[in-house]
Amino acid sequence: MLLANRSVAAFIGKQKKTFVYRIHDEPDFDKLQALNGVISKFGHQLNLKDRKSISNSINTLLSDVHGKVEQHLVDTLTIRTMSKAVYSTGNIGHYGLAFDFYTHFTSPIRRYPDVMVHRLLQHYLDGGSNVASEPYELKCKHSSEREVLAANAERDSIKYMQVKFMTQFVNQEFEGVVSGVTDWGIYVELFENKCEGMVRIRDIGNDIYYFDQEQYALVGHKTSNTIQLGQTVKIRVKNADVLKRQIDFEYLEKV
Repeated sequence: MLLANRSVAAFIGKQKKTFVYRIHDEPDFDKLQALNGVISKFGHQLNLKDRKSISNSINTLLSDVHGKVEQHLVDTLTIRTMSKAVYSTGNIGHYGLAFDFYTHFTSPIRRYPDVMVHRLLQHYLDGGSNVASEPYELKCKHSSEREVLAANAERDSIKYMQVKFMTQFVNQEFEGVVSGVTDWGIYVELFENKCEGMVRIRDIGNDIYYFDQEQYALVGHKTSNTIQLGQTVKIRVKNADVLKRQIDFEYLEKV
């Protein structure tokens, strides 16, 4: 699939003709620097000298943390540094795949960009002249926006079913990983079933916590206790509200 997508994109792209590409920009540099600050506490370091160094050091980092306690933290933060892949007639390559040319060609039954690619490819194979890029760029933008909406709809439907499932476990205890940290609380993904819920700061209870953005953690004012992204914690299911699509947890302790 990847070879087909790359080959088709390269075939047209090298002819400098209007085409629909799947592009993926380089990681956000500020986010990479923030990631470097966090992983340095675990003895890791990224080389931010140039594009190749960044790519190699990210791969090395992900390999080095595999199976370690900081893996979830590093995996999550690394993903957050990445740009979003989109459709465009302006080719900048695909950073995540390390391809100079890439498109979506293999799924025309479910993606409109693939249909555009098929039509353009056939047009050029039949000897057609180069087409105007503006109409296709508008369609690329529309397709990228529809992709985001579809992903959000999928996420919402999954969340609804998770909440419905968790209604039977109110007051039961589980272990999970801190999957998100904000100034209003933490999100915890349960190991047993991958359902995610929220622990509000007021439900932690043993201290007054503030959000440390650089550490991706909540820190207690009195105890300096730290609840950080990627840590394993024990929670109790407090509530599961299907109408609000919301699962509330009560924080018990770090594991």
